Amino acid sequence: MTVTIEVFSAPACGKCAQAKARLRAVAEAFGAERVQWREVDVLDDLERAVALGVLSTPAIAIDGELVFTGTPSEQALRQAVEARLQGDTP
Repeated sequence: MTVTIEVFSAPACGKCAQAKARLRAVAEAFGAERVQWREVDVLDDLERAVALGVLSTPAIAIDGELVFTGTPSEQALRQAVEARLQGDTP
């Protein structure tokens, strides 16, 4: 099973770089065959952000569902990904 993660950010967002770094670390730990992720600039893809209910950045969606608003801890992000990989929703 593969999960898809999107991290929504904005150019002037100070916490977005931290969220991206945590996501990158978690994705690398699980491996590219299990976790695919992409960065979404809310200014470039506003429709996608609005459709998921993103009101502020950073925000993280897993398999098309907004899961985190703000910067999650690496442990919380890891647990959410693990739950999805096991077929459970966090």
